[in-house]
Amino acid sequence: MSKIAFLVAAEGIERVELTEPWRAVQEAGHEPVLVSPDEGEVQTFDHLTAAEKFPVDQVVAKAAVDDFAALVLPGGVANPDALRRDEKAVAFVKDFVASGKPVAAICHAPWTLIEADAVRGRTLTSWPSLQTDLRNAGASWVDQEVAVDGNLITSRNPDDLPAFSETLLKALS
Repeated sequence: MSKIAFLVAAEGIERVELTEPWRAVQEAGHEPVLVSPDEGEVQTFDHLTAAEKFPVDQVVAKAAVDDFAALVLPGGVANPDALRRDEKAVAFVKDFVASGKPVAAICHAPWTLIEADAVRGRTLTSWPSLQTDLRNAGASWVDQEVAVDGNLITSRNPDDLPAFSETLLKALS
């Protein structure tokens, strides 16, 4: 059983983008670990409506890439926007990408990849409004269910979650 890091901010996480890959990882026999900049709980949302809270398992300042087999970056607009302003979270993402281990980001989560300078020369997908940000950061943007470029796995939105989770699990096998 491998540990999979799910990195999120304190709030603004799109619930289904956390819970669906989490469930897929668990059902495949892996151990999901909720990592965040702060201890306590994180607040998920169903679009703009507050949903469930989840307990943080580990703070990012104490997380080590070597302890995990993959990194999942759920979306939600506020979540990646907060993460990209947290130096330790950005450093964790940058180190994870450099490790060659799978990094899966959905919807708005590639904002954190941009901040980690991890998209230059890569092909990604995302929520459509990020395509200019990704191109300006040196990436090629595609409008498809899942884009895989090296160890980066990206998807556009919650409708893509089945393919996103399946691609993540294939990368772990």
